[in-house]
Amino acid sequence: MEPGNQTQFPGFILLGLSEEAQMQPLLFGLFLSMYLITFSGNLLIILVIITDTHLHTPMYFFLSNLSFADICFTTTTLPKMLLNIQMQNKIITYEDCITQMFFFMVFGELDNFLLTVMAFDRFVAICLPLHYTVIMNPKLCGLTLLASWILSVLNSLLHSLMVLRLSFCTELEISHFFCEFNQVIQLACSDTFLNNLVMYFTTGLVGVIPLTGILFSYTKIVSSILKISSVGGKHKVFSTCGSHLSVISLFYGTGLGVYLSFAATQNSRTTAMVSVMYTVVTPMLNPFIYSLRNKDIKQGVRKLFNWQTFST
Repeated sequence: MEPGNQTQFPGFILLGLSEEAQMQPLLFGLFLSMYLITFSGNLLIILVIITDTHLHTPMYFFLSNLSFADICFTTTTLPKMLLNIQMQNKIITYEDCITQMFFFMVFGELDNFLLTVMAFDRFVAICLPLHYTVIMNPKLCGLTLLASWILSVLNSLLHSLMVLRLSFCTELEISHFFCEFNQVIQLACSDTFLNNLVMYFTTGLVGVIPLTGILFSYTKIVSSILKISSVGGKHKVFSTCGSHLSVISLFYGTGLGVYLSFAATQNSRTTAMVSVMYTVVTPMLNPFIYSLRNKDIKQGVRKLFNWQTFST
């Protein structure tokens, strides 16, 4: 029986991080706070970059888009989770589940591509400084952003359409706080071989290739830094990419941790708790990493609040 033709298919049941009633108010308060911090922090980064003309450079252009992607990334999961806790209703409809999976993958993969492009930007700035303005011109920046969006949407659309061909029977419980792709696939009572095959293949394309590009860029960057004789010069050059390197380590480290924990334990609830790191904590910490370790952003924040104070 195909999901699209089912009249008795209510949707899925999101079990969340805990089924204990006394834990629900604590989880609601904790994740509401984290969502508000993520939203306001990343929105502040975007506003600072837009209002400060000194930050109208390729690096900050991609950073503003990364902040936008982080806002959307958390918005695909946390509001539904908070609503379920508040309404004491764990059901998510089939259509909403597919939609949530689609947008979650879109913005997760967009993060991945933007981090790769930002690594290339730092490579050009440090290793080819005399050619930076020629290579990282506005046209190339626009094209790379467009390509990142297109690849993210196409890949997510492929996976979502392939889920539509699956049938779901009686087991509808998802041990997660959102419709995580792997767990939804496991609930199917039809053959999922093709879905798994496509998933592994595309993971290699949109996961391994960008990560290889990042590693290549930073290998060249480190090589260039080591050639600098003065300690002050090394510190100055490294400071230009320190924040980005921290975000990359956090993004890939937490993401890899989720899949390693899943492979090691096969415990869906444990995986759900670990996945909070890359779905919630990482987007929340990104603005702090860039604002605390980046002088330009800190100056932009001061200018923004001074302008607001003056205008009021």
